[in-house]
Amino acid sequence: MFKLSMDRIQELLSSLGTVLAPVESAGQVNFGVWSADATLRLDALHTVKSPKDAFFPQTEELARFKLEGKNISVGVPEIKDEPFVLFGVRACDARSFDILDRVFLSDPVDVGYATRRNLGTVVTLACSRPGETCFCQTFGIDPSEPAGDVSTWIDGGFLYWKPVTEKGEKLTETVKALFEETDDSAVEAAKANIRAILDRLPLKDLSLEGWGGDVLMEKFSDEKWEEISSACLGCGTCTFVCPTCQCYDIRDFDTGNGVQRYRCWDSCMYKDFTMMAHGTPRPTQLQRFRQRFMHKLVYFPSNNEGMFSCVGCGRCVAKCPVSSHIVKVIKTFGEGNK
Repeated sequence: MFKLSMDRIQELLSSLGTVLAPVESAGQVNFGVWSADATLRLDALHTVKSPKDAFFPQTEELARFKLEGKNISVGVPEIKDEPFVLFGVRACDARSFDILDRVFLSDPVDVGYATRRNLGTVVTLACSRPGETCFCQTFGIDPSEPAGDVSTWIDGGFLYWKPVTEKGEKLTETVKALFEETDDSAVEAAKANIRAILDRLPLKDLSLEGWGGDVLMEKFSDEKWEEISSACLGCGTCTFVCPTCQCYDIRDFDTGNGVQRYRCWDSCMYKDFTMMAHGTPRPTQLQRFRQRFMHKLVYFPSNNEGMFSCVGCGRCVAKCPVSSHIVKVIKTFGEGNK
């Protein structure tokens, strides 16, 4: 265990190479490239978007096509091979990477995602004050002990640093001279404070009883979907702030000098999602709403040893304009949540 005065945080970040961290811009906090003149916001519990953008970009060029006479040339953009550090990731967002790994690192492996995942070192930050919309503990996540390559805590004006993986050990060696060694007494006290806050949160007793991969037809056919989906606007906000949503579209853009093919995030809440020649497979809002939450709470765990495709970050709870979020779904359908 190591510690560093928070007065030297810029010195630390300057020593880590390329760093993506929570920075404020135009009144919003998101992960972005850190620089000495950036407004670092390690105090922000959640960024607006999750840091999955570092591995699964919101937009990504896949290829360029150019027609010259009867010849078509195809160009593929090079993937940057520069290592980077993702600094200040919360425990819920760190768990989301495990979920995305199961999607993008399964055969056929997504080359872009795999490359960025290998290049990135994740430095997590414990949640000193979990918020009222948080329910990560429902999914077995401990915000007082975040996973990652390096785990950190901020307490009493110090940053406490613990390497966890081989990647974390290598990163620690590059900045070790900045730190002083310490015992874990201050961190253990900080963990106890965080867990005491968790015990007082309104969603601390949220239960997943009645959900999982073995209730497919029971949940799919439940008449409650009609009632609970009726308020949904289909705006897709929940999918774009979600750290585990992985839906995307591939489009071609006429640049005037060729065609650019790119990938961009998409939403299963939109009526034209997976549109085919005969139309859309889910023409009603009820069907689209059901698809989203069945995937999180039934389909994904059915295919991934019981792992749910939600991390309880609470972003959708905070952002849904009509409160038709996953907590409401769990409470409405889940046994033991009446």
